[in-house]
Amino acid sequence: MTAPEVLFVCVHNAGRSQMAAALLRHYAMGRVRVASAGSEPAEQVNPAAAEAMAELGLDITAEIPTKLSYGAVEDADVVITMGCGDTCPVFPGKRYLDWALEDPAGQGIDAVRPIRDDIDRRVRGLLAELLDG
Repeated sequence: MTAPEVLFVCVHNAGRSQMAAALLRHYAMGRVRVASAGSEPAEQVNPAAAEAMAELGLDITAEIPTKLSYGAVEDADVVITMGCGDTCPVFPGKRYLDWALEDPAGQGIDAVRPIRDDIDRRVRGLLAELLDG
């Protein structure tokens, strides 16, 4: 059986989607392929998001925000959008989830921690579904 592929998409691919991808990679331990992208990628990962992830022992500082492509969506089994509206291409047969999450852009670490923790809960739930289903 091929490992399922999950694509996390947000506007800047600098905060929410990067945190979600890092958490899923960490928990899945190679059992799920993970990608992330943004409709309007930033130049670098959000420093507060990186700091919040470092508190969990995960380093996302070397990640590079990536432009969303049709190929990335086409390759994914599950596409999770996080505030990117209708900028994500829709392909029949794909599973789409929209996670309504606050944008960490421009926020300090105290505001980003609860966003990280919400993403963490959602990622754990998604992983359980992917591996049990």
